[in-house]
Amino acid sequence: MKTSDIPERIAERFAAADSVAVLTGSGISAESGIETFRGEDGTWSKVNIEEVATPQAFERDPAKVWQWYDYRRTKLKSVEPNPAHYALAAMERHFKHFTLITQNVDNLHRRAGSENIIELHGNIWEVIDTVTGQREFNHEAPFDEIPPHNSRGNLIRPGVVWFGEMLPHGAMESASRAAQTCDVFLVVGTSAVVQPAASLPLFAKRAGAMVLEFTLDYTVISDAVDHTFIGRAGETIPPFLNILSAELTEE
Repeated sequence: MKTSDIPERIAERFAAADSVAVLTGSGISAESGIETFRGEDGTWSKVNIEEVATPQAFERDPAKVWQWYDYRRTKLKSVEPNPAHYALAAMERHFKHFTLITQNVDNLHRRAGSENIIELHGNIWEVIDTVTGQREFNHEAPFDEIPPHNSRGNLIRPGVVWFGEMLPHGAMESASRAAQTCDVFLVVGTSAVVQPAASLPLFAKRAGAMVLEFTLDYTVISDAVDHTFIGRAGETIPPFLNILSAELTEE
């Protein structure tokens, strides 16, 4: 997609925005080679959620759960951010207020340079001490032992949100606040069916924001947004960064 393909009214409003919020889902990471979770070929069609992604599974068999997460972490070591990740990271420097809300746990947004991030579902490179509750980043993969323990000798668990667990404290509140106070809200690579994140674009729209969707196919919210851009995020997001660069050049 070219910058000229963006409708003028959308380009002007985007360039004039003071506050932008973004919601990303597995679609943006799929362009880096990471398998999506839902759909016929998604991750959840190949593994039993009850055996690898619930607190009960970890309590029952932490080694089995960690075998799966250690495999995922090891595969992620060779994955790189794509142009969409980098474009969103660059956008953050152009706006007075910019919040990136992600449902992904792969850490690619941070690696691309994004800073003001709300990770609704946690981060696969973060681990939690099951005794103290202390969180820390750990980039070891594969682990020398399964299940792994930290330097204190305590069993650790993946720092992700499992089915049946609450979101990180304050995460949804911060995300909702960003959605309801932004001028522009971008929805990137998400089917918009997983709650509570799926409500955020609608919160933004009701609060008066321009909501733009970037997806490979139309979704359940396509009729409610201001415009849907069909295509790979790595091709549809960068032209918006070009708009901002052009504005700076003119100034």
